[in-house]
Amino acid sequence: MFSDIKLQLSLQNAISTAASVAATVVLIRSISRDLIPHELRYYLRLGIATIYKSISSEITLIIEELDGFGFNQLYKAAEIYLGSKIFQSTSTFRVTMPEKDTNIYTSMAENRKMLDYFNGAKFKWRQVTQEGKSSSRIRYYRLVFNKKHKQLVFDSYFPFLLEESRKLNEQRKNLKIFTLGNHDTRRFSSDGSPWTGVNLVHPATFDTLAMDGDMKKMIIEDLDMFIRRKEFYRTVGKAWKRGYLLYGPPGTGKTSLIAAIANYLNFDIYDLELTSIHGNSDLRRLLISTANKSILVVEDIDCSLDVEDRKADQRMMKAIQSTQAQTINIVKHHKTNQVTLSGILNFVDGLWSSCGDERIIIFTTNHKDRLDLALLRPGRMDLHVHMSYCTFCGFQILAKNYLGLIEHPLFDDVNFVLEMAMATPAEIAEQLLKSEQHEIALEGVIYYLKEKIKKNEEEEALRIKEE
Repeated sequence: MFSDIKLQLSLQNAISTAASVAATVVLIRSISRDLIPHELRYYLRLGIATIYKSISSEITLIIEELDGFGFNQLYKAAEIYLGSKIFQSTSTFRVTMPEKDTNIYTSMAENRKMLDYFNGAKFKWRQVTQEGKSSSRIRYYRLVFNKKHKQLVFDSYFPFLLEESRKLNEQRKNLKIFTLGNHDTRRFSSDGSPWTGVNLVHPATFDTLAMDGDMKKMIIEDLDMFIRRKEFYRTVGKAWKRGYLLYGPPGTGKTSLIAAIANYLNFDIYDLELTSIHGNSDLRRLLISTANKSILVVEDIDCSLDVEDRKADQRMMKAIQSTQAQTINIVKHHKTNQVTLSGILNFVDGLWSSCGDERIIIFTTNHKDRLDLALLRPGRMDLHVHMSYCTFCGFQILAKNYLGLIEHPLFDDVNFVLEMAMATPAEIAEQLLKSEQHEIALEGVIYYLKEKIKKNEEEEALRIKEE
């Protein structure tokens, strides 16, 4: 009994002491607010925080999403890696399934925490999203770990994180085609990129391309050699990129070839519309914001922009001679807001072209003779691919694709008139689509080719007469 009474008195004393301490703390805080100036309180808190940091056993690393104009590779890797670990270590996470995508993606929800363990070390991650200026959003990861693991983080943990994210990305990658998401390329989106991407679902492969077999083999061998020569490019001091020029009449399969290359290499496509770009500086920013392992495409470069500075200068002189001062100012303003030939050349093989690895640049044109020779020299367009009219080899591939035919008695008749007709693969394909019956479809192709020969002869006769 006596011991119970003694215990009760001890508890009462402890509670009284705690209450007195709490009251004293509240009193001191109240007095400090009244007597100590706000500025002094701020410096006191700052000093206490500094002292705590100096004696703390933890290190905090900030991994921001953006690095200048480009993306922080480590941020993207952390996002992918942590998304794969999220079911093991957190109760709240973000789940997305983009439109026309077959994959479900998980990632850390905004301003959430999670733990990760690596080689016996504990790592505390936190995703931070803050509102920035002009309605933009600032995103970064905060990583906290014990000081003794600093060497482990940089020597092992980060390399492991990068490699794991690469593997995960390859496993779930869907090819995408990117286009400029904002007509004003000087305004970047909240994630730092002007590009908007959708899934690329194009069935073109090298097996289905209606082109000469030797040319097809040459392109495949060139791509394979490019992919395996990373160290070679570094040894010889060249950027790891490859330039292609696809030229030929409309309908000869230039776009299909680009899709086949993307499918073969598993590279995303960036469709660069030069008329949407204000000047060379914007072109450089767009180049930086593209990812590695990508294909940059500029279609119909002869029509997209007049990239020849000399022609622009000639137009300027005519404008000066024939217009008033106000019109001259408009023309001058227009010239200073366009991509120039020098800008294109720097984009292709200048210093800015080296801002990225494993990149292919493809220009297409219907009129190779209209391009400036400076753009065509070796080192800028490494491989010139002539996309010509449909050959018999190309026709056989089309017949197999559209009709399931490998041989047919009418093939000889098609071969006889095909070369003289100068028909494109697109024209042949259109005729093959008109019927599912083999005889009717092939007879339709033969009739079309004969009519096209007559038309070509009439046009040639008229041209000779006019000369």
